[in-house]
Amino acid sequence: VREGLVGAVGERGHVLISTDEGRSWRQSEVETRALLTGVVMHDARLGWAVGHDEVVVRTRDGGLTWQRVHYAPEHEKPLLDVWFADAQTGLAIGAYGGLLATSDGGDTWTPRSVHGDDDFHLNQIAAAADGTLFLAGEAGHLYRSDDRGATWQPLPSPYEGSFFGLLPRPDGSLLAFGLRGHLYRSPDGGRSWTPIASGTEETLTCAIDLGAGRFAVGGMAGTLLWGEGSDAAVRKQDLPDRKAIVALAQAAPGTLLLFGEGGVRRIEIPR
Repeated sequence: VREGLVGAVGERGHVLISTDEGRSWRQSEVETRALLTGVVMHDARLGWAVGHDEVVVRTRDGGLTWQRVHYAPEHEKPLLDVWFADAQTGLAIGAYGGLLATSDGGDTWTPRSVHGDDDFHLNQIAAAADGTLFLAGEAGHLYRSDDRGATWQPLPSPYEGSFFGLLPRPDGSLLAFGLRGHLYRSPDGGRSWTPIASGTEETLTCAIDLGAGRFAVGGMAGTLLWGEGSDAAVRKQDLPDRKAIVALAQAAPGTLLLFGEGGVRRIEIPR
């Protein structure tokens, strides 16, 4: 979501754009048929999406058209997420420790190492308000960067299973979530962790801050967790259709958009 624009990416290079808070959608023209897995908008016109075959596509017209700027299927390293600090500087991450960096708005991409010979899949990149970056990876691997991704430090992990994402909170805390309902909170930038009872064994895939100390976490089988307050206790909700949720966005006050197995759905945020 950026300046009223909502973008969704998925199978066979599909990109959908909404300008009315997710009520209606328009399919974009995209120069790829690869599975797209991550998208970021710098503003209402400029954005990038990444996916399988190490593809990167870019839009300069608010998501109406997307041009391929990077493509390397021979590397067999699908990209899974993308982040940009500004209109020029960005990172894309993916399988087997894959990390690509650009300093020219996506025209060229250079491979970088995260940490030595680590080749664990990197599932998500998340940025805190102070500019600190975090990576969530498989086999319990978490990383932190204090220099916009130039160098990375491994963080102590609270368990050995895969993490699918991290959510930096406005109060400076950090949530990490992954397989079998594993959910953790760190009060100190990932240096120590406390488990949160999620009440589910479904894999948790995505999270969003809702403001006023509230957050939501989504996952497989229609699982939604609602949290509030510094103790990060959560209340579980199972959606009736039990369809997987893989991304969340807040496009309008009081409304949450769910993306995943059920397409795009709108639900009211409980009071």
